[in-house]
Amino acid sequence: MKKKKVFSGLLAFALTASLLAGCSGSSSTTEGSSSADSGKSESVAAGEEGDAQASSSGYQTTFGSKQFDDVTIQVELFDRENAPEGSTITDNKWTKYIQDEMKKIGINVEFVAVPRGDEVDKLTSMMAGGIAPDIVLTYTYSIAKDYYDQGGVWDLSEFVDGEGQAENLKKYLGEDVIDMGRTNGEELYGIVARRATTSRSNYYVRKDWLDALGLEVPTTVDEMYDMVDQMVNNNPEGRTDVIGTTIWDDGYFMAAFSKLASDPVQSLISCKLTRDYVDEGMKEFYRFRNKLYNNGLVHPEYYALPTDDYISYIVNGSMATFEDHVNSNIDSRNSYALQTLRQNYPEADLVAIPPLENIWDGEQYSTTYSAGGLIAFCPKTADAETVEACVTYLDWLCTKEGGFTISQGFEGEHFEYDEDGVPVVIDADYNTTDKNWISADLFLTGNGGYFETVDDFIKATAKQYPGYEDHFIADQEYALTGGLIEDIDDSLYTSPSQAELAADINLVRDEWLVKVITCPESDFDANWDSYMTALKDAGVETVHEERVAYFEGK
Repeated sequence: MKKKKVFSGLLAFALTASLLAGCSGSSSTTEGSSSADSGKSESVAAGEEGDAQASSSGYQTTFGSKQFDDVTIQVELFDRENAPEGSTITDNKWTKYIQDEMKKIGINVEFVAVPRGDEVDKLTSMMAGGIAPDIVLTYTYSIAKDYYDQGGVWDLSEFVDGEGQAENLKKYLGEDVIDMGRTNGEELYGIVARRATTSRSNYYVRKDWLDALGLEVPTTVDEMYDMVDQMVNNNPEGRTDVIGTTIWDDGYFMAAFSKLASDPVQSLISCKLTRDYVDEGMKEFYRFRNKLYNNGLVHPEYYALPTDDYISYIVNGSMATFEDHVNSNIDSRNSYALQTLRQNYPEADLVAIPPLENIWDGEQYSTTYSAGGLIAFCPKTADAETVEACVTYLDWLCTKEGGFTISQGFEGEHFEYDEDGVPVVIDADYNTTDKNWISADLFLTGNGGYFETVDDFIKATAKQYPGYEDHFIADQEYALTGGLIEDIDDSLYTSPSQAELAADINLVRDEWLVKVITCPESDFDANWDSYMTALKDAGVETVHEERVAYFEGK
């Protein structure tokens, strides 16, 4: 049976809100690709080359290499309060499937529900109280590392790195993703999930309006401005309620204006807290937004626009262009924007367009997610045998019987293979209510579904949008076009002064960015200078200098 190890030095600290403020660095590469091995997925079975043997550490964590003796593991599960009638987040078809499969090798899986919106606060209280489950989850890597540095988290290297250890996990995740959970080059404080794709965002336009106005797809920021102006003031439907555009602070347009986009080291040093101060291109980025605002090409209260209103503008046809997450023109997060729009405007079309030329070097860049998703780690309140079972469970999730089934479902019920071996959804509505509501949160070693390569992801997922496959494929292609500026969040480095300074820096940003965007164009430069002074006074140079010392010293 499972035994809890008494951890005498239980963590009593509580992480402050300022620690959690994201310092999102970025790094530039050249092509979108998966770091995982390509080819068909085949589970690494125990005994393929003779009897399974324990590694030099004494642990056996490749699924099927060891029969456990009724060991119980507790696994955190995000609760989004979306369980269908007749099910709960911890008691449903898919949790039972996992429990039945793991019982075959002597592991009992208990799921511990944690509200998704409060997961960080809940994590802090559970760790401080010594009651955290054996597998704990977070998207904020610095939190996991802080607990490890405090001595409260297992070093998983002895359960993963040895020959014959966690072979399915190592094959599926790949070395680069696994290394994202390391500290000091060797110690492994957590297992990072691999994203099926790093595509992050698109810029969408009403193509039917673009064609009616006789305009080409814009390639520069000036051409983009002219297009938005034409759609607002001369749109083919004669509408007077058109909203020209919406823009993220750190996406499509940021890549077109950043002067650091072409410099991998400097763009890595730059982060959300410091970027406005250290990247010369950000002044021109916000000048562009100021021009849009002053000429009525964005919503007058863009900074406080409710999500429901934003979606309403898209589906009722009054939003000419907008920046949003990849595939948001056709997926459910924006109420199936194009599909809904066409109910009232059958000829309407919303398409993604390629990245604009960067104003400094004329190249194209896309901002992307990090290759890693959430991180799973094991608190020291679990004993060694329990951790061995936990890593074995994570290894199973990297097999076809584990992660693939949880993600894709069962052949004949949820999908059929096409002539190219791509799983094709049989009934999307059925899948939505039967498995999609929970599958992503159960598949802890992958974000976006179980796929060996990005191409596999695109081919399979496009099939989930019948009639809109071309939109999906184009969205994905444009989101990974040109040099890639990777959003790494806190996963690589958190400045020592960040916890102390982040709150003040973010308050300055929140106050001044509205001012610099909404002020008269003639006042922009003066407001920008005041913004830079306020950032300096809030300590932004300290954070930047610490990041320079860390990354340039590597």
